[in-house]
Amino acid sequence: MLESRKVFLVSAVLSYFSGLCPITSGFIQEIKKNVEPLLVRKNKYILSPLDNNDYVFFVVSGLVRGFIKDGNKEITTWISLGNELIGAIQHPDEYHKPSIEYLQALENSELVAIPRLLINKLYANYQETNVIVRKILALQYHVASERAIIARIPSAERRYEKFLELNSVDISRVPLRCLASYLGMRLETLSRIRSKLVRQR
Repeated sequence: MLESRKVFLVSAVLSYFSGLCPITSGFIQEIKKNVEPLLVRKNKYILSPLDNNDYVFFVVSGLVRGFIKDGNKEITTWISLGNELIGAIQHPDEYHKPSIEYLQALENSELVAIPRLLINKLYANYQETNVIVRKILALQYHVASERAIIARIPSAERRYEKFLELNSVDISRVPLRCLASYLGMRLETLSRIRSKLVRQR
């Protein structure tokens, strides 16, 4: 990766944080010194249960999903189209343990890896960290609540419609198999629903 591109990716993280709360020069220097810009090719894993869950990631560009495995079945738990922090499931008191969740790039994706140890250091030394993380957690809680609502709708067609209602994403970028598993339906069911809605327009 070109050095200029690395600088751009780190700047994107800093811009995101500063949009949540003014950040000090010390905070900025810690980010610049300790984060790692990444280019992850399409279909490659960013994280799997074989890895220690030591990082969260800021998605600058691309398309990423989280999923778990149930036997041979993959169940998509979330989808990110960028400009947000992502990470695998982790109990707050259980550091350095693998997660049951996989993180996978569905397109060539640019990310910035942020060590969890750095986050602890920022908490200890820079007051803005508390505001930034509180706002991020509020956003994550809101999105998780929307996912929970979708998952509880009995009708497969209504789940799909609710997903469209709550998300302004370009779903043509999301592989249908991933979208189907995210919505808790078979691929054939999703294809039938999409065809029906197209005919009704």
